[in-house]
Amino acid sequence: MSRTTPPARRGRDRRAETVPAAPGHARFPGAEPPRVAVVGGGIAGLAAATALAERGIAVTLHEREPVLGGRVAGWPVRLADGSTATMSRGFHAFFRQYYNLRGLLRRTDPGLTRLAALPDYPLRHRSGLTDSFARVPRTPPLSAAGFAFLSPTFGLRDLAALDARAALPLLDVRVPEVFERYDDTSAHDFLERINFPRAARHLAFEVFSRSFFTDPRHLSAAELLLMFHIYFLGSSEGLLFDVPTEPYPQGLWQPLADYLGALGVDLRTASPVDRVRPLAHGDVEVVTPGRGTERHQAVVLALDAGGLRRLVAASEHLGGPRWRADIAALRTAPPFLVSRLWLDRPVAAHRPGFLGTSGYDGLDNVSVLDRWEGEAARWAARTGGSVVELHAYAVDGDADRAGVQERMTARLHEVYPETRGARLVDVRHEWRGDCPVFPVGGWSRRPGVITPHPAVVLAGDLVRTDLPVALMERAATTGFQAANVLLARWGVAGQTLWSVPRAGRCRPLRAVARRAAR
Repeated sequence: MSRTTPPARRGRDRRAETVPAAPGHARFPGAEPPRVAVVGGGIAGLAAATALAERGIAVTLHEREPVLGGRVAGWPVRLADGSTATMSRGFHAFFRQYYNLRGLLRRTDPGLTRLAALPDYPLRHRSGLTDSFARVPRTPPLSAAGFAFLSPTFGLRDLAALDARAALPLLDVRVPEVFERYDDTSAHDFLERINFPRAARHLAFEVFSRSFFTDPRHLSAAELLLMFHIYFLGSSEGLLFDVPTEPYPQGLWQPLADYLGALGVDLRTASPVDRVRPLAHGDVEVVTPGRGTERHQAVVLALDAGGLRRLVAASEHLGGPRWRADIAALRTAPPFLVSRLWLDRPVAAHRPGFLGTSGYDGLDNVSVLDRWEGEAARWAARTGGSVVELHAYAVDGDADRAGVQERMTARLHEVYPETRGARLVDVRHEWRGDCPVFPVGGWSRRPGVITPHPAVVLAGDLVRTDLPVALMERAATTGFQAANVLLARWGVAGQTLWSVPRAGRCRPLRAVARRAAR
């Protein structure tokens, strides 16, 4: 495979935008390339390492866990029946709008054959209302109109009661203006303001807001508006998504690790970094327990909020007081639970591979992994059973965890009654609490890619950027942006990025929205 950067690719949306990097040499022209430490082996760190290494930069990547992938990692477990399986932190949806993440995956899978499309993404409320995206048009504004028309949660009275003027900002979402105007409002209050139907709010927007592991009352309305733009009114890629056909390590990260190794990247797993220290002449020292102090010309910090807080606190010479205070102010969302159940009998054949749920005492979604993941499908075929995964987001930190686990399983039996008599071959519960929270009013203090030290850059889904991206795509995008900042210093051309349109798609509607905002 060529070590030059593959050409940028996009999806079906002809209005998707390219974001070119600064021009320069295709590769570092000198005999002694700069050395860069990438701290963090999740999506952001892997994207940064890829862009740098492809251009001849000497990269050392540190990941404190024994596996790559960050919050999309996986690891082997031995089940009670003696078989080996791969456990993870849970299901992730690879939306078609994730241009830069998908570009990263194309390094080892040009046709994205390791991703498979799920035919639908149904949402079910405990009351019995169910939404589906299978028949929703993908091209705006037909996408939003089609969703409203097809959804059982929208009636004529609901549509007539909407405050159209208050809803106009949905038609022209721009970054950073959307944060300047709406970051001080909660997602809950914005939906109240526009009189969005309560049933639709619980079924659709609550599901999306909880994908940020946050209660809508605590989530910035700007993030909600941004999501509406990315998935409904800003992009024609639609709301259906892809999933990996094998567990994350085998399907995604081991092939990318092999690719990076061939580029000369020094991949160090189980390698935490204790502190970094900028030096007077511009280099940066990186201190690890295993190898002591090593000198680099630059560092990419691609950590979660807690990891970044700890590292900056331990690196007393990094940044100024205000920047350090902003890092110290970063918070993580409430804990979440991922329960994976290996059952001795199949789930009913008509059940979807993924179901979003609302109103089920905190159960947020149910995945039937053997519908799409090869490893789970092979186990199910061999045993006659099934592999089911449950998610509960934003769990009260004081909750009894064993009680939550039992309640989620009980809710599964309510959602899919055929599982009530199933015997548990094995079950694994993963509790985590390291996802970033985007609170009301937090945008102004959110750190960006550039830091007070020119040789230190940040990347990750917690990092602010002026492109309309979220979740895994924000991680990949800021990883590439961090690499581009460093490459520009050395006169090397960076990675061209893709974005959903950076403004509303319809010029007349944009004009109306702007007039209403005055």
